[in-house]
Amino acid sequence: MGCVSTTAYVGGSQVLSIIPTALAEGNFAGKTVREELRVLSMQDRIWKMLDNSDASIALPGGIGTLEKKIQIATWA
Repeated sequence: MGCVSTTAYVGGSQVLSIIPTALAEGNFAGKTVREELRVLSMQDRIWKMLDNSDASIALPGGIGTLEKKIQIATWA
């Protein structure tokens, strides 16, 4: 995700990192390109992603990626 967000930012896109507080306390914090928004849970993260985006894509991943994509599709 870091490579994709960096490339998007360099290309002129607006980039917002939304990360749960529990993950922000680990190695993930501070590796965002521009703006970072911390939320309490992964569920809150999905809601904030929906509120702050015009579109959604999913890159190859595991079952968690599929789960989040299905949530986004059913909530939108």
